[in-house]
Order: sequence, then structure tokens, then C-alpha cells
Amino acid sequence: MAQTDNKRFFENLSGAGKAIAVLTSGGDAQGMNAAVRAVVRMGIYVGAKVYFVHEGYQGMVDGGDNIKEATWESVSSMLQMGGTVIGSARCKDFRMHEGRLKAAHNLVQRGITNLCVIGGDGSLTGANLFREEWSGLLAELVQQGLIDEEASQKYSALHIVGMVGSIDNDFCGTDMTIGTDSALHRIIEVVDAIMTTAQSHQRTFVLEVMGRHCGTVFYLSVCTSDWVLIPEMPPEDGWEEKMCQKLSAKRAGMKRLNIIIVAEGAIDRNNQPITSEHVKNLVVQRLGFDTRVTILGHVQRGGTPSAFDRILASRMGVEAVLALLETTANTPACVVSLCGNQSVRLPLMECVQMTQQVQKAMDEKRFEEAVQLRGRCVRYILFVTCSSNFNVAVLNVGAPAAGMNAAVRSAVRVGISEGHKMFAVSDGFEGFYKGQIKEIKWADVGGWTGQGGSLLGTKRTLPAKHIDKIAEQMRKYNINALLVIGGFEAFLGIMELLAARGTYEELCVPMVMVPATVSNNVPGSDLSIGADTALNAITVTCDRIKQSASGTKHRVFIIETMGGYCGYLASVGGLAAGADAAYIFEEPFDIRDLQSNVEHLTEKMKTSIQRGLVLRNENSNENYTTDFIYQLYSEEGKGVFDCRKNVLGHMQQGGAPSPFDRNFGTKIAAKAMQWISKKLNESYRKGRVFANTEDSACLLGMRRRALVFQPVVQLRDETDFVHRIPKEQWWLKLRPLMKILAKYKTSYDISDSGQLEHVVLNRPKQSEAMAAI
Repeated sequence: MAQTDNKRFFENLSGAGKAIAVLTSGGDAQGMNAAVRAVVRMGIYVGAKVYFVHEGYQGMVDGGDNIKEATWESVSSMLQMGGTVIGSARCKDFRMHEGRLKAAHNLVQRGITNLCVIGGDGSLTGANLFREEWSGLLAELVQQGLIDEEASQKYSALHIVGMVGSIDNDFCGTDMTIGTDSALHRIIEVVDAIMTTAQSHQRTFVLEVMGRHCGTVFYLSVCTSDWVLIPEMPPEDGWEEKMCQKLSAKRAGMKRLNIIIVAEGAIDRNNQPITSEHVKNLVVQRLGFDTRVTILGHVQRGGTPSAFDRILASRMGVEAVLALLETTANTPACVVSLCGNQSVRLPLMECVQMTQQVQKAMDEKRFEEAVQLRGRCVRYILFVTCSSNFNVAVLNVGAPAAGMNAAVRSAVRVGISEGHKMFAVSDGFEGFYKGQIKEIKWADVGGWTGQGGSLLGTKRTLPAKHIDKIAEQMRKYNINALLVIGGFEAFLGIMELLAARGTYEELCVPMVMVPATVSNNVPGSDLSIGADTALNAITVTCDRIKQSASGTKHRVFIIETMGGYCGYLASVGGLAAGADAAYIFEEPFDIRDLQSNVEHLTEKMKTSIQRGLVLRNENSNENYTTDFIYQLYSEEGKGVFDCRKNVLGHMQQGGAPSPFDRNFGTKIAAKAMQWISKKLNESYRKGRVFANTEDSACLLGMRRRALVFQPVVQLRDETDFVHRIPKEQWWLKLRPLMKILAKYKTSYDISDSGQLEHVVLNRPKQSEAMAAI
């Protein structure tokens, strides 16, 4: 959409004269503050008045100082804070008609007819009831003489937009709710920490996690545990004996620890609760293992929000304001949701009703249907398509990225479960041509999920110069398919192997690439394994750097990020950290832009903010280096602020993978192996595998809402090979959002803005089989 079209959009949907109230209700969740900040600043940006409602619905009922107009500055420094700064409460008064009547009166007095509600299904259901009763409530207020007929007519319609803030991820219609990713960070941190003490004493730990009747939080952390117990998928009868047998076998195999994670709402097939204490007693009585119970409790709700939650909440908050501006008297209350990598708007009550159906299905012991209703974040389907025994090789190529090991583990175990013999290639294509290839078995990848870097080893070497030796190794080990996990070098490597098929018949096998790079610069995929971990490293570091100046007024930090020529880390990291500017290669800038940014920051420093943050992608401009920008800001800011600089370097590549990267790596590699199995069956003729079509060499990437297989040859035209980036990058549309939230006047591209849709229910097919990896 052209910039002029964007400007007309904001003129047509101006917020002038409108009043928006934002509240957080029910349980708190990390990221709520980021959502509140986005609603306030986007609302002010479009010309609306925005109000805080403190203490949730209770504050709306009580009125007075609980409903205050928000300013741009009132949401400063709240992005990195956990919980909800404006408070939340469970309100009995709002459940009563009299309470909702008081709330309506308090809103009308301030001219508020637009509500942005951040909470769970109960809070959103209450908001919809309030909306449905609105006209009747106003009629009562007129009858009681509390408002006049003119006010009743002027404020005749109440508009509601919801965002789901809940660590439980128990709301149907969205892949992830605000707070879930941060809660997973807490769980993963605890599991990783407990493993060391458990190993020291040969202990078994039973961890109980939150989630009420939903096992999503638990399910997403499943890859770190030995046994899982969640509400939607109760274990089969006799699970106690099977669990004990598995734990005993692991201990006999010289494993010094066992981790069992129990969702607080876990049940058996008869809907009887399975408690963490019950599981502990089973292990002690039947196996005699030294066993401890750890209940994570509210620690899962605590701490700072993850980069994912900050970005998700910011995107949803802006989308909520746009939805409120577009709504009419006939528009149903909607909830802003996440589908894949895209925001969508869904009718609120459709989502609520489906969420209620989940519990009904569980009560009636229709557990498979409950999993389907819950959505694809809980559901994991394996299609068993291969009955032959093939040899599949897996290798890492390029720079290491957190989550690579999770992807390898997933590929190996899915491949073995589908009947393949799996081979691990060390040190990428360099190890391939040197013959560093060996069979890898189920137990060999145990404990890989939480480890950073690449345990297989990885190199940037491309295969073209050694194609003959690689073909020889493929013939020697009878390799029937290749799974390549890596960054831009992996993409180039697959293309070089594909080009050599005419010369070397050994290369005529199915090949698939899974993108894994912190730079997120691989064409054909919105996201790469490792990028989320890097974003979290940037965000945490920026938080600490800003905090270091808490006793120093008026300081600006210049931060350099990695990424080569790709500005993903600088841009999206800037959005998550609340940066004032982010300089990248894809958006050319000159000295006038730099001067304008300095002047803008100077004005803000004079009036409100105490600290500024500027990010620069390492290859954004060969002349305007980090040192140059630091010196320019230092000189031009004299008398107003001083500057500090920091080059983050390789710390962005290190550390344990984030929950998102662990799970993304697990899912995408499993899907890649399913594709390999399918292609092997299709290409197996006369006792051999032969695949030389374009669609037998693919890249598996996240495209908007789904994981998509794309022939690598079709991605050539989408690629800038000189700068090693895609020609079009979805995240560039987030840059105006970062600028808006930093108080710049700019146009916001709404071409990807969500449109009201309906909830789609995918019923289970007979060919689908449930399986845990």
C-alpha cells in the first residue's frame, strides 16, 4: 500500500473526538504492559483520548480516580515490566446488573464508548455482556436522571475489542496468548536449573506447572521432560506401570536424573485428578527413587516479559486500536488473535464458545476432540507414511544458532519412528566430503533440546568444490535423503547440490532445508530457528543497559546488533526494547535523517524521557558506522544528554535456546521429516530412490499463517544474493510501528491489518495419529 493511501486511511478513520479506555482484568500476564503502552500511544497517535481503567472492572465500577486520562509519557518505562502497571482484579460487582450500571455511568460521564479489554475468557465474556446490555443500561440511567437523553443518543453504542492476556494459552482462536511465551521462559529456566542438582544426587523431580484445565504451557515444555501429564490428553489406563518402566530403563541406561512435568489440571481417563504428590508417591513406592516435588506456582507469572510477548503485545495493541476505529454499531465484539505470523480479528463470542466446548468435550471424555478444539499449538500430528527402511542424513550448515540441536533431535527421533536409519554429518558440508558421517540413534540425542550452539558441529563451507567427494560419500553410505539445517549457506548449498544432479546421480534424492540463523535472512521463511533467542539476548541486554542509567538522567545508548545486511534483529529488537531509532541497510539513511533523529530525541529529553536507545545493524551503512553515530549523537546532544555505546557481538548467538526456538525447531524438523518420508515413497522405484524434479529439493519455511514447502529454485528470484537477504521482508512493515511508539510522525502500512474472520474448526481425520516426540 502506498504511503498516500495510508494517510487517507488515517484521515478516514481518524480517532479525533473518540475516547478509548484500556483495562487489564483477571490474572496478570507478562506483556500486558506492552499491550497497554501500544494502545495508549497508537490511540493518541490517531487523535483519540485514551483512558486507563485501574484495577480492572472494579475500577470501572468504582469510577473516580480509577479512570484517568493517559498521556504519552505515562506509559514510558513500562515495556519491560512484568504484571500490569494499571492493576487487575477479579470483580464480583461487575457480575451484577447494578455494578454494570455504575460502570456504564462512569464511562458515559467521560464520553468513553470504546473499550480495549486485556484478559482471559471470563473477562472478555463479561465485556461482551456489557456491550449487549449497553443500550438498556443507558435507558436506565436516563430514567434515573443520571444522564440526559442527548448523552444517551450520543453514546448509544459501545465498541469492544479484546486481547487475550493469559499464561495458560487456554483461549481458542489464537496460537499464542500474551504471557504464554514468558511463562515458558520461567518453566524452562527452572527445568534447566533443576537438572544440575538432580544429576548431582541421582534424583527424580516432579514439576507442577500452571494452566488450570489447559496443558499448553506444559505441552510446549514437553521436550525437556521424561514423562508428561496434561488435561487434554489423559494417559491410557495402566500409565503408572508404563511410566515407572520408562524411568527405570532410563536410570538403568546410566541417566542420573528424571524430570516429570504435571499440569495442575492433569486428569486420567476417568476424569480423576493426577496430582504431583500422587506421581511422587508412585515413583517412591514402586522404584524407590529419591524424588522431590517442585510447584512452580506464581513464579510463572513473574519476571520481565520475553521479546516474543513484547512484540506480540505491541502488534496486538496497535491492531486493537485499528479495529476500534473501523468498528460500527453492527460490528460484533472481536478479539485480536495470532495465526502463524499474522494478526487476525475473530468474533469474540465464537472464540469463547469454542473455549467452553473444550471443557465440555473433556468432561464427556472426548479427549481427541478437545485437543482439536484447543488448536494447533496443543495439537501435534504425525502422519505415519513410510514403511520402508531408508537412510537419511542430517547436517548443520552455516553459523551456529540456538535451537539447531532441538531440530536435530526431533528429526532423528521422528525419522527413527518412521522406520529410517538416521545418519549425522559433523561439521556441515566440510565434514560431509571428509566422511565424518555416522549413524545416530534415539538415545544419542537425549538432552539435546536445551543446549545452545550445534552439537553436530557446523561450518560455512559450500559443497560446490567438493561435489565429487560428497557424491562418493552418499554412495558409500547409501544416503537416500538429506535434511539440511542452517542459514544462508545452507540455502546456497542446497542450490549447488541441485545444480549438480545432472552430473551426479547420487544427488537425485529428496532434499529439504530448515532455516536456522540468528540473522533471519533466509528467503522463503518469515522466521528462522535461533532468531528468537538472539532477540531475547538483545532485549535483556538493552533492559540492563537502560537500568544502568537509572541514577543518571538524560543518557542515550547506541547499540550495535548482528545480522549482516539483514536488519531484522535491529528492527524487531528495537520494537521489543522500546528503541527510539534503528538503523538498517534495507531502509537507506543519510546525514539529514541522523540529524533529524538527534533533534527528535533532544526534544523528548527536554520534556519527559530520561534515557534513549538507538540500535544499529552491523552492516547498515559502511560510512555511518557505530562509532560515527555515537560521536554525532555525543556532539549534537551536548548540554542535553550524554552517550554510551555497546557492540553486542557473538553473545547474540550464544546461550540456551528460548522456548520458542526449542519448540519451533522441534515442530519444523518433524514436519520436514514427514515430507522426506512422503517423497521417499513417491520416488522409490525398482529398488532405488530417484528424485530429480524441482519439488524434490525444498525449503520449509513459515509463511504468514502456515509452514510451507517451497522448491529452492523458485526462491531464486526472491533473493538478493549480493547482500544475502530476501528482496521482500515482512518485518519491514513493523518499522513504522516502532517509530509511532517512539513518537515519530509517520504512516503505518495497514495492508496486512486483520479483517474480521470466523473461527475455523479442523476436525480430526481418520488418517491422523496422535504421537509425542
